[in-house]
Amino acid sequence: MTSAICIDGFNLVRPQGTGIATYSRNLLYTARSLGLETSAMFGPALSTDALRGFETVALLDPERPASRLRLKQRIERDLSTWFSPMGRTLRPIQVSDDVIWPGGDAARPPVDQCWVARDLFQRAHRAFKLHGRGTPVTFDSRHSAAPAVAHWTTLMPVHARNAPNIYTIHDLIPLRLPHTTLNNKPLFLDMCREVARRADHIAVVSEATRQDVIRMLGVPEDRVTNTYQAVSLPPALVNRSQVEVETELEAAFGLEWGSYFMHFGAVEPKKNLGRVVEAYLASGVSTPLVVVGGPGWMSDPEMALLKQAQRLHGAACRIHQYEYMSYAMLISLIRGAKGILFPSLYEGFGLPVLEAMSLGAPVLTSDQGSLPEVAGDAALQVDPYDVGAVSKGIRKLDADPDWRAEASRRGRIQATKFSQAAYQDRLRDLYARVGVSA
Repeated sequence: MTSAICIDGFNLVRPQGTGIATYSRNLLYTARSLGLETSAMFGPALSTDALRGFETVALLDPERPASRLRLKQRIERDLSTWFSPMGRTLRPIQVSDDVIWPGGDAARPPVDQCWVARDLFQRAHRAFKLHGRGTPVTFDSRHSAAPAVAHWTTLMPVHARNAPNIYTIHDLIPLRLPHTTLNNKPLFLDMCREVARRADHIAVVSEATRQDVIRMLGVPEDRVTNTYQAVSLPPALVNRSQVEVETELEAAFGLEWGSYFMHFGAVEPKKNLGRVVEAYLASGVSTPLVVVGGPGWMSDPEMALLKQAQRLHGAACRIHQYEYMSYAMLISLIRGAKGILFPSLYEGFGLPVLEAMSLGAPVLTSDQGSLPEVAGDAALQVDPYDVGAVSKGIRKLDADPDWRAEASRRGRIQATKFSQAAYQDRLRDLYARVGVSA
């Protein structure tokens, strides 16, 4: 019988997507390429009982604004929270091909089976706050075989009773850089310790995070495996001709190929946009800067200097900001950039750097966290806290075409270290550690 893995679908159903959703889909695709069956578990707020044959609808029903609960609903919520640590049962549902996922067919997760328990994740998180204990789940295997392993794609106060548990820890940023997040830090630490205690094995996405987990959570080295990540860019976008992309850049943004710098990612403190803008303005370069990213948490201080520059210079401002960009246009902008500016304060992995190098864009990045691992000798590494160093790096990117050409060549080579084939080997080793052969 083919072994099966089951991941949590907590991030898979979010309309805007997340980095963890990208990680989850790539994990599923790679597991399938290894010959493993794949499944995902969901915790929809909507009951599937009245949707026989179309239970998938419950998974994708949008969250509604919080409203005041009636007395009966509050009692039901509080009772379910209180008893959650006693256990929940995941049951298999029929997956309808007629139901369209956010993002279309390309966003449909590659799973052979879906499992559901109503409001699983919300109840489990509330129960963990109340009791300090995780929620165990059992796969109802009367009609479908239970998976061989439960792989949780992020920290979760949930664990499987009848399968080994692997948890992926992407980073410990709330503990390492507490000033950059709004997490409840004591709760985050409690969840880290719960996962460290419960996990049969822990996966991480960089050696930097692996050392953080070993040192800060006291997890033995042999219980933590670094799988890194792989970049998976749609061939239809990567293989578009340069002429076609040039036409799009000119028509959509009034930009020429190789005529602008670019910074992309949600605007939050660790992405360091405030210092990027300060360094860019101080550099004196005339090359425009394109910023792509919507406001995240604590974004106002990061945006302050950018907004001030836009008010001061109006239409003549050399910095152009876009809160939203389609994935196809984002790929085109990366391909056509003179350089990517990504001196983040800390990353668990740093997928934007890998994406940029894969597309041949020269990169300026940080010497902190996992970024030196991902960038290797292909990018210009600077101290992200040193505005002068970032500014000097921008001037080098702007003035040295030979360096840019060499960085583009080295970047494509460096990116092959994180290929799908390399990720397959690392994932195969990870599952072998809990007795699943692929």
